[in-house]
Amino acid sequence: MAKAKYHKSQRVFVKPVGTWAHVEAVVPKWIKGCDEPIKIVYDCGMGREFSQEELEEESAAPLPANSANGSGPWRIVRGHNRWKSADHCRHHPFPGTHPTVVTSDRDWGGWRVPGAEYDLDPYRIEQQAQVIVRAPIFLKLLEQLVQLSDQEPENLSDDMAKLVQVARRVVDDVSD
Repeated sequence: MAKAKYHKSQRVFVKPVGTWAHVEAVVPKWIKGCDEPIKIVYDCGMGREFSQEELEEESAAPLPANSANGSGPWRIVRGHNRWKSADHCRHHPFPGTHPTVVTSDRDWGGWRVPGAEYDLDPYRIEQQAQVIVRAPIFLKLLEQLVQLSDQEPENLSDDMAKLVQVARRVVDDVSD
């Protein structure tokens, strides 16, 4: 028999989507003749139901790296499409919503895309949102690569030295 781990309105990290959401409904799955549900799934308002294994509670979930200026974790929130209902955009990855990258502790400020552009290629925009959210992690990786190469430059192969040069240019461009 299944027991619910999360409750309605609880903030959870949805692993397959890579974003935070609130549990909109706890949906028990019953079979005839049983007193308790055999399975519990959670509706997070993303077009499908998620199992307990696909969600993490807020305290256990991996937090995205902080931005370079220390303004807080970058994350994706789902905005509702004001001009098209979910029925009119079934070809989108998350019908009826669009990604908004939030770069502050509050749920505003960051990166948004116009609805018309999202409608042209929603999968490309979703991928861009995922890359933007992880940009602080990418920058930190490049900085560590440059730092490690400076410690032992004699141990770098020619190919690795070329990669370090590219990483150094990117870090310098971002730092300016």
